[in-house]
Amino acid sequence: MRINRIGGAVAAFAVAALALTGCNSGTPGATDDSTGDAAEETTSGTPWTVAEDVTIEGSPTFDAISDRGSVVVGVKEDQPGLGFLDPATGERTGFDVDVARWIAASLGYDEDDIEFQPIASANREQALVNGDIDYYVGTYSITDKRKEQIAFAGPYFITGQGLLVAADNEDITGIDALTADHVVCSATGSTSVQRIKDETPAQTKEYDTYSTCVEDLKNNQVDAVTTDEAILIGYAAQDPENLKVVGEPFSEERYGVGIAKGDTALQEYINTMFTDGGEVWEAIFSKNLGASGVSADQPEVDAAE
Repeated sequence: MRINRIGGAVAAFAVAALALTGCNSGTPGATDDSTGDAAEETTSGTPWTVAEDVTIEGSPTFDAISDRGSVVVGVKEDQPGLGFLDPATGERTGFDVDVARWIAASLGYDEDDIEFQPIASANREQALVNGDIDYYVGTYSITDKRKEQIAFAGPYFITGQGLLVAADNEDITGIDALTADHVVCSATGSTSVQRIKDETPAQTKEYDTYSTCVEDLKNNQVDAVTTDEAILIGYAAQDPENLKVVGEPFSEERYGVGIAKGDTALQEYINTMFTDGGEVWEAIFSKNLGASGVSADQPEVDAAE
């Protein structure tokens, strides 16, 4: 696994500050060709630049974007630290959302030219097949079954099932520490809760949403919450004084950018952006998830299919 524990939120914020002030573009969009230098001016407060005069030969998705003059991105908006829409302010934040913005910038489009569309997990493939969105970024695991209908760029993040506990909990250090006295909460019918049932003696509690599990954890009604560690990191980053992620991930999920099947040109373009943009990736991760006390390494991308 490429997830590592670090000393705490202070270190994470220090990394974020350095990264955000010192990074230039990792995008492949350019004035001369698709792999050259991007425009010099950066989007205010971001570690990426908006590229100019981008061309991607043989990409129907890019052609549609160019004709439209804007980018339509599928996202989630109920996952703190990953994809979240604040209902009070209308501000959209998170690691996945910033990755989506970074991709748009590499294609030559700034924030004002992005239309975000919340797409439920069950509808992601169909939205891409229908052309309702140009790409999807939102804890979207790369699987062979999904590849039958769509393609993926990336992975841009590798995570796995993890455990979220109270910050002062010293008993639960990972899945092997769970006992019959512990109560672990997860989403109803999820593979995460089934794994706890199959592999540990712990009791389980199920809700429709992970946020309800987290509230129970804060109120001492359960001992741990389990799902993809990336999602748990978001909750820990939102409330590091009361929550922490423990142990090592005990499954593997490879998050990719969902794109239309057969659009190899766009797939290769985004993969080049990831490969060349390590500093940007680190800044985005630190900004959104660093406060959780967890660090991560950017994974190598898969070969285009």
